[in-house]
Amino acid sequence: MIIIAQGRKSFYGSLYIVLISSLMWYGCAKEEAEGQDKKSQPAFQSTYKEVGEASWYGPGFHGRRTASGKVFDQKDMTAAHPRLPLGTEVEVTNLENKKKVEVEITDRGPYVKDRVIDLSKEAAKKLDMREEGVSKVKIEATEPVKKNSSNKAETKQTGETQTKSTKKQKKSTKKKSASSSSAKAK
Repeated sequence: MIIIAQGRKSFYGSLYIVLISSLMWYGCAKEEAEGQDKKSQPAFQSTYKEVGEASWYGPGFHGRRTASGKVFDQKDMTAAHPRLPLGTEVEVTNLENKKKVEVEITDRGPYVKDRVIDLSKEAAKKLDMREEGVSKVKIEATEPVKKNSSNKAETKQTGETQTKSTKKQKKSTKKKSASSSSAKAK
């Protein structure tokens, strides 16, 4: 019996060592694999890419409302894009000198053929494109592109037009105020 008991201890001792060694090896391998995944991932994953001509706009629109409802300030890092949802952050790279800026889409435009984005004066300055006025750029969304269907009617640059529902609301408000004024007069 003593010989059998010693054999079992030896067997279980060996099994214990193999089990501990396996767990240690698995933990190290998993940690190494996770480290490799982090190294191979880019700083951000682009959800939208576009290449084309960029222009800039500034003094003529400064202080006017944009399609997003914000007041345009030519010193802000903003841009106009025909399709990207308002509020989307994009990285714009000047392909002629590799300079980059991050801007928020706050307006609609450009309305010139073959242009993909209108940048604020400040963004254009940081890309060193102010003198030329037009540069070839790459646009990449730095956050998930938001699906926003509520701004379909707001397509004019710098908020020159209002949505149809806003116009209807103003008309109905005028009619109500006119009818209440005539009711008071009686």
